[in-house]
Amino acid sequence: MAATAPERMLLVDGEWVETGDWVEVASPYDGAPVARVAQAGAAEARAAVDAAERAMRNPLPAHKRAEILVRVAGALGRRADEAARLIAAEAGKPLKAARVEVARAMSTYTMSAVEARTLAGEMVPMDASQAGEGKLAFTRRVPVGVVGAISPFNFPLNLVAHKIAPALAAGCAVVLKPASQTPLSALLLAELETEAGLPPGWLNVLVGPASEIGDVLVEDERVRLLTFTGSAEIGWGLRERAPRKRVNLELGNATPVIVEADADVEDAAARCAANAFSFAGQSCISVQRIYVQAGVYDRFREAFVPRVERLVVGDPADEDTDVGPLISTDERDRVLAWVEEARAGGATVLTGAELENGLLRPTVVERPPQDTKLACEEVFGPVCTLEPYDSLDDAIDRANATRYGLQAGIFTSSLRAALDATERLEFGGVTVNEAPTFRADQMPYGGVKDSGNTREGPAWAVREMTEERLVVVQL
Repeated sequence: MAATAPERMLLVDGEWVETGDWVEVASPYDGAPVARVAQAGAAEARAAVDAAERAMRNPLPAHKRAEILVRVAGALGRRADEAARLIAAEAGKPLKAARVEVARAMSTYTMSAVEARTLAGEMVPMDASQAGEGKLAFTRRVPVGVVGAISPFNFPLNLVAHKIAPALAAGCAVVLKPASQTPLSALLLAELETEAGLPPGWLNVLVGPASEIGDVLVEDERVRLLTFTGSAEIGWGLRERAPRKRVNLELGNATPVIVEADADVEDAAARCAANAFSFAGQSCISVQRIYVQAGVYDRFREAFVPRVERLVVGDPADEDTDVGPLISTDERDRVLAWVEEARAGGATVLTGAELENGLLRPTVVERPPQDTKLACEEVFGPVCTLEPYDSLDDAIDRANATRYGLQAGIFTSSLRAALDATERLEFGGVTVNEAPTFRADQMPYGGVKDSGNTREGPAWAVREMTEERLVVVQL
């Protein structure tokens, strides 16, 4: 690590802490050093849980929680260019996509502030039964307790915001472990939180090995809820290890799109091309599997492939870049191996599957065999598949033929077909005439099957992070 690379400390109990050990953060684009971050272990994790528990002994009133969240959103807006460039540097995300992520994080904080001010229980109609006559009853929403949050590399700012902001809105202190490849955006948010007046202990940020930090979060009984975004294998493993905790999981997907014969084919092609390769496909809802009705298949392919080939591959710091690097060369090589597996099974590569200055070009694979990984697993790279179908029943069956169920999409001008698909597609969300990569941060977002067990979006996450307490009063 070059001596000129900046150093960042960890946040524990309101103090910026150096440990003597370091995590090196390098650019996925060219391997250049970006920064180094103090590395935490089990001792720092225990200290962070201690601090979070102490903080919650003095609850913050809702209006103060909301004011802090609003200040963070404003501060993030003032430092938006810095935040976007930080995302591009540590994650390799193209600047145009990084700027969108910053704007979304601001929205996440703003929506969470609204939830902090409006969080309330419900009245219970006690005189609906004879036993309830003469009694008043209502519920209160109370914080679940200390939240342990584990976030991934692919949205290093906004997915961290989706952990921190709803937890604070609910009145829960947080111990956050961001991805070691991309910790700098999380530390920037921690800096903004402290500047906004968040008291010590309410947010603690630790960077280091999951085998040490994660074990503390799983084993310490004071951590009442774990929120995890990442791979299905790790997420469900956490759930098995912590059966008495709330474990909220937002996991992967092999995102399908169905294009019916009556759809606006050119619009569908444009939206799919834009959403299959953004951030090199490293999104849980990146378009991966496209099924097109046979009668319009050739027209869709002719509109789609040239749009893919026009995407600009290159330096994420360049304002014109559409597709940057995968997070590591190991991931790039894995994705290429998946493509070769499909090609060996008889699939046709329509474009891509080659490197440009070390970066994998956007790749379209036609008719992959159904038993290959590209057809049913999450590729998490700049690859999508394309194949025709005869009937909507056939398309829905193929879309459902995966262990995942996060989001799916259908393009059609038929209301009947759209509603039929929304009922039969086994996914947590279904978009109609929009790519299923679409996400607004206030909407409920989450999956079924191996894709998770919760709903994110501040209004839903806040309720997951609170418990409903019944109060009965004899009048």
